[in-house]
Amino acid sequence: MPTPSISYSISIRVEIDHSPGSLGRLTSTIGQAGGNILGVDLVEVSSGRMTRDVTVLCTDAEHAAHICRVVAELPGVRVIEALDRTFAMHLNGKIEVRSKFPLRTRDDLSMAYTPGVARVCRSIEAMPEEVYRYTIKANTVAVVTDGTAVLGLGDIGPAAALPVMEGKAMLFKEFAGVDAFPICLDVSSADELVETVVRLAPVFGGINLEDIAAPRCFEVEERLKGILDIPVFHDDQHGTAVVVLAALSNASRVVGKTMSQLRVVIAGMGAAGIAVAKILHEAGVADIVGVDRQGAIHQGRGDLVASKRWIADNTNAEGRKGSLADVMAGADVFVGVSGPGLITSDDLRTMAERPIVFALANPDPEILPEEAEGIVAVMATGRSDFANQINNVLCFPGIFRGALDSGATAITERMKLAAATAIANSVPSDELSPTYIIPSVLDRSVAPRVAATVAEAAGTDGVVRPMTPSALTTLGDGG
Repeated sequence: MPTPSISYSISIRVEIDHSPGSLGRLTSTIGQAGGNILGVDLVEVSSGRMTRDVTVLCTDAEHAAHICRVVAELPGVRVIEALDRTFAMHLNGKIEVRSKFPLRTRDDLSMAYTPGVARVCRSIEAMPEEVYRYTIKANTVAVVTDGTAVLGLGDIGPAAALPVMEGKAMLFKEFAGVDAFPICLDVSSADELVETVVRLAPVFGGINLEDIAAPRCFEVEERLKGILDIPVFHDDQHGTAVVVLAALSNASRVVGKTMSQLRVVIAGMGAAGIAVAKILHEAGVADIVGVDRQGAIHQGRGDLVASKRWIADNTNAEGRKGSLADVMAGADVFVGVSGPGLITSDDLRTMAERPIVFALANPDPEILPEEAEGIVAVMATGRSDFANQINNVLCFPGIFRGALDSGATAITERMKLAAATAIANSVPSDELSPTYIIPSVLDRSVAPRVAATVAEAAGTDGVVRPMTPSALTTLGDGG
């Protein structure tokens, strides 16, 4: 039976008899129905009755409905309300815009808006770079999607993608203090997507592309990078790649191997898989084999699109061919960015000694940790209920924080590698273990550490814009 999850938690407000045994019967009934009680809170006691809120973890929506029914059928119990806690969190959206300064007087209004604002507008007109000093552009990122590849849901459209983009904006703010706003675009081509983002760009200091299907995502990112003078970052590609590199650098230390010694097999040659291959190649992993639905990618294959052609030309130097199972034999590392149940424990047994397995498909990995137990030396997934969660939140807030702080005009390979090193170094050497190769997604020290190294790398690469003199110190032109 699936494990009850916080994603399917409900809060049931019930009125029950204020008598011995009544609460016990209620909780026992929920437990017998397979619910995991997270908490019981007293709301009110009056006239021999008491009102309580019971928070229950369920396995899915049908299970939640079943628990509500069996509770309602209990003698002496009245269900007042049953609330899906996940939907409640999303009610009317999860983010909002707030003013930094209160408007209490006419003077406040005159400086924030007309006529005072005109002076700032004229200053920016005269010195365009001042837009980074006197507007939200200095700390604002657009989270852009067309809704064609949302999480594990696929092409669900821009409106249905909005809750995910709101969540992304929350993570930016919570972990790095970056003001991010969801931009869900109703477009039908790469041309429309690129044109729309270019027209929106004057407002934003960076563009985070999200959940755009391959191969469109590759074209859109490259074109925007060529047009815009602000950082453009496709998180599904590079965020995943950075965190995988961080985790693998630590995992290789745990198993006593160097990065250059590793033979890596990557299953799934979409946006994430190709980006992982590229960053591992940049980091010194010489032996990489990418595998798609047709098997191993090699130079002899004539069915490859442009993005996979890079894989054929730059990896798999020995020309390995065959199925995923074929190329996994003797491999040191398996990285899965594909789908559930793709490999078996028998496949793992053919790998090299002390193998490393990153099964990152969500919500169901390529192989469950319990199936790999006793076979692999290090196991990681994309899930929070297992050790070693590979999650992009370790990467993108800090990368953009560093890019914005340094005035970066782009995000370079050096900046990505610096981010991976900072994430890896967030795990103290004396604490490295098979179950601790990557910091917790809730570790608040990671984003500042990433930001600092990214900003330094941006300076080294010379991709920072010069700052103009401040009108605060020059007193402007008095206009």
